[in-house]
This record gives sequence, structure tokens and C-alpha cells, in this order.
Amino acid sequence: MRRHLLAVVLGGALLLAGTAGCGIPANTEVRVEGAGPAAEAGSTSGIRGEPPNRSASGGEPEQFVKNFLSAAAGEPDGAYQRVRQFITPEDHDRLQVKEGSEVALTVVRLTEAPVIVNDPNKTDVTLKVQQVGQLRADGTLAPPETSTTSYTFELRTQEGRANAGLFVANPPNVLLLSVDALEAYYQSRTIYFWNSGRTRLVPDQRYLPLAVPDERLVSEVVKWLTAGPSPWLRSAVTGLPDGTRLINNATRTEGRWEVDLEMPDEKVRLEQLATQLAWSLPDVDGQLEIKIRTQPRKDIPDLEAHRQANPVYRVGGGFQRFCVYEGAVHPLSDAAGTIVTVPVAAEENRNVVTAGLSRAEDQIRAALVVTEAGRQWLSVGAGLDPVAVFHRSAKGYGTIGRPVWLRSTDRGEPAGLVVADGALYRFDAQAQLTPVSLGVSGTVTAVAASLDGHRIAVIAGGGLYVAALSPTEGGVTLGPARRLPTRLTGLSAVDWYGEDKLLLAGEVGRPAVYEVSVDGTRDTRVEDKIGARVTHLAAYPANTEVPRGAAMYEANGVAYGSAPFERIQPEQVQVSPPSTGTRAGNPTAPFFLY
Repeated sequence: MRRHLLAVVLGGALLLAGTAGCGIPANTEVRVEGAGPAAEAGSTSGIRGEPPNRSASGGEPEQFVKNFLSAAAGEPDGAYQRVRQFITPEDHDRLQVKEGSEVALTVVRLTEAPVIVNDPNKTDVTLKVQQVGQLRADGTLAPPETSTTSYTFELRTQEGRANAGLFVANPPNVLLLSVDALEAYYQSRTIYFWNSGRTRLVPDQRYLPLAVPDERLVSEVVKWLTAGPSPWLRSAVTGLPDGTRLINNATRTEGRWEVDLEMPDEKVRLEQLATQLAWSLPDVDGQLEIKIRTQPRKDIPDLEAHRQANPVYRVGGGFQRFCVYEGAVHPLSDAAGTIVTVPVAAEENRNVVTAGLSRAEDQIRAALVVTEAGRQWLSVGAGLDPVAVFHRSAKGYGTIGRPVWLRSTDRGEPAGLVVADGALYRFDAQAQLTPVSLGVSGTVTAVAASLDGHRIAVIAGGGLYVAALSPTEGGVTLGPARRLPTRLTGLSAVDWYGEDKLLLAGEVGRPAVYEVSVDGTRDTRVEDKIGARVTHLAAYPANTEVPRGAAMYEANGVAYGSAPFERIQPEQVQVSPPSTGTRAGNPTAPFFLY
């Protein structure tokens, strides 16, 4: 089921052993990793997901500290025992033991290499950290519970003891886990919950210890689903019926999984649960039967076939690239030389600064930011290609950002989000702007909406936030905004790059674009050869149908596209009829239509 994970663990162990303690990665290619093949019942994970023990460092302080920051990794019930093996016996009581659902690991990102000062009788260690979150026993990563930015402890030897070697003295009173250890000893998994209208599946990220045997994977996922969504998503999704629980561990016999539940015997709920399970177990194939109190109730003959028949997203398998050129929206050429028309009537496609287009079944939704009399206005239209009827906002603004459409309203009244003069607004098909309360102080500078349409990312007050979103009649309701930790400063633009990842523009010593996970655990450089502040960023998110995303950005009035990032030349703009003579200016404000 997860044979590829052994390689992940070995690679993670080498990373921990061979990189600087700060954990800042080198430049990497953006990639989407799939899950591995299924394993037969009775296979076992062995010790592949177990972190190094106390003696594994061989007395080397730097390696010992890295191992100490991995010790808590693994199945929650053994976390305290694993960490206490690193601590001097006389200091065991400094770490208060918790059990069951109360077990939580304090996930941190090292902001610099550990400072290790040797002394004849002891070694002092100082860790400078960024708090990332609390990894709970149910696999969720909750927000940090402390703002602590440093931890100090001592390393001592226990001479004369049979198990002599380094120990931690005066330890922190929490179970520390580095983000490197989280990546090395856990598998990030996505499970799905239905939105409140039960019309769309919404992703929810969890972490599964690699030490969990393969045969328990289905049981763990079912337990996550029965326990309900992560707290920050609860306002936008619905859980299983109250009282639903797994009666016994899921079993597999000759390629057939059986899941026995205590839950209401309702046909519609069972059908929806079947789809939830199929997508929450993307690496499990074959047959799955759902029972209620030992009685067969729903059979899925082929999980893969069920996924194909019930896709999470309907995105048509790709995208088209557009930009603003000479004050109008134009398509950008692709490698195949495909001729693309502009889905906006020519008489409306003028004086454009930026735009957002979206497909909704057989219609196009278009939102254009246009200039007139020194002000910017939002012009909105929806209809068949090309859209010819537009409505303009009742007032103009000094600055309007790129508008984004909400896909959660595909079957209802079209709606989107936009930032205007530092505030967040919802707009409708008549270009009526309604303020949206984010619950965060400070100026709003960017907004992005996920492919499922029920999660947004926002830059406000200089910080990066995510929030759950529920469309309501005439408006939207946002759940509590969750701030994500990131090493970037001067944040300027954001967009969704996948189900559980964002692209974020800011600075890390110089302007850069980073890939950031939806919970802030991953923070990886994508591009830093920019030279100027990124003022516009657009992405096509990887998803269950299209496994690789794409991105474009603008900096200093010049547009770039991936991958790798290269300047978008004026010759790549499809202008019809073709312009004569020398083209003036550069393509700007690139975006995707999908």
C-alpha cells in the first residue's frame, strides 16, 4: 500500500543527518507526489517509521539535537516514552505525560542552526524557532499554543552508567518536533468532507505516522472521518451523523476491504460516505464494503472506478493562459500553437488593468478591473462565450486587485471576492460589492480562492491567513481566520497551487516566490531570481484530475510564466487582428482560465 514510503523515510533520515539545523531547503522543482500502491493484508511497516533512538548519534552533539527533535515522531501513545529516553532520569518529571487525545507535539521550524556551546561539565543548547502548530493525536495540525521563539537545554553525559552517552538536562516541557522530522516520519494525507449543501467535497489535511502498519490505514482514515473535520473547516463542511463510529478495525481479505460502522442506515448518507472513502483512500484499490452493525449495506465493487465516476473536481483537464496587453485581455500562445479567442466582447474589453475569468459549466464568468477618469471600477459579466453584457460597480476605487470567482457557487448565483482600497469585498453578477469581515486587523492586500470554493487565502496586516467559506444568500460567511507561519516577509501576492498548498510572494532577503502548505509546515523556495517585488501572482492548482500546477507572476511591469520561470514576451500574445508595427509595452497581469 505504501511501499514508496520507505524511500521517503530513508531520504528524510539522510536530510536530517546531512543538512544544517535551520532546515532551509535548497532551490527545488515544484512537484506533486502521489500515493503508493496498495499492499496486501498482513503486511507490516516494521520499524521503517521509527525515529533514531538516543544512542544513534554516537555522542555527536549536533546529530543528537536533531535526533531529539525527531524523538516524538510516530504513534502518539509512545511519544512521551520515546522522548523521555533522551532525558536524564532526574528530569523526567519536568515533562508532564499526557495520554490519548491529549497528546500533542509542538511542531517548530528552526530559524537558524542550533547554537551549541561546549563546557567541561555540560553542553548548552539554544534553539531559535518559529512556532508552526500543534500536531494532535487525530492527525490534525492545530495552531500554535505559544509564541515562544527559543528553547534552551543542556546536554550531559552519564558516566558510569551501562547506557552512557548524551542526555538532555533541563528539557523543554513540551514534545518538540521539527518540520524536517514531520516530513521524514509522517505521510501527509488528504481526506474529504461534504460541504454544508452536500454538493461538493472539501479537502482536509491530516498526518499519518509512517510507523502505522499498512493494514491499519483504512481504519485510521475512517476514524478521522467519523471524528469530524479540522476545527478551522467546521463552518464550511458537514461531518458524518452524530454517533457514527468504527465498530472494529477495517479488515481485508483477498483484496476486499470491509468497514463496519455504527451509524444511521440512510441510503443517501451511505452513498456520500462511499465517495468520501474512495477519495480519502486514493492509494487503495479493489472492493470495499460498508456494513452497519455487521450487516452489509453498501458495496463499492471497484474503488478506482468509483473515483472516476465521481470526480472531486470538473476542470476539463487543463487551462488557458491570458494576460492584459495594450489595455485589453488577450490569450497567450502555448507550445502547441493553439488559437484561443477572448471570451469577452470586444466593446467591453478595453481600459483593462487586471481580470479574472472562470468557467461554470457552459458559461464564462468575467470580472474586469477597468480605468476611467483616474479611478478603477469592477466590470462583471456572465454568459455564453463571448460575454457581452457587463455591469459596473456603483463607485470607483483608487486600487482594485485581481478579482477571483468562487467555484462553490457554480450552481447558484455567481459570486467572487476582490480587494479594493485595502478591504475585502464580495461581488455578484451585477458588480455589487459587499464588505466581507475577515476578523483580522490591518490592510487586506490579496485574496485567493481554492478550487473547491470553500477555502480562501488572504494577506492582511502583513500576515498570511486561510479561512473556510460558506456561500449564503446574498453574501458569504467566513470561519475564523487562521494565520500561517512563513519565513517570508513583505508579503505581496498569493494563490492556490494545489489542494493543500499555496504560492506566496514576498521576501527572504530578496524578492521570492515560495510554495507554502495550507498549514504552514512546508515552506519551499520556488523562484528567487526576480529582482523586484511581485505585484501580481496567478496559479493553476494541481488537483485530482491534473497532477501538476502552473504559475505566472508580474514584477516591475514584466510578466513571467513557469516552468521554469521565463519572461513572457510580447510575441507570445495572440492579438486578433494582429497589431501592425512595433508593439508597445509588455504583457501584464497574467492569469489562467479554467
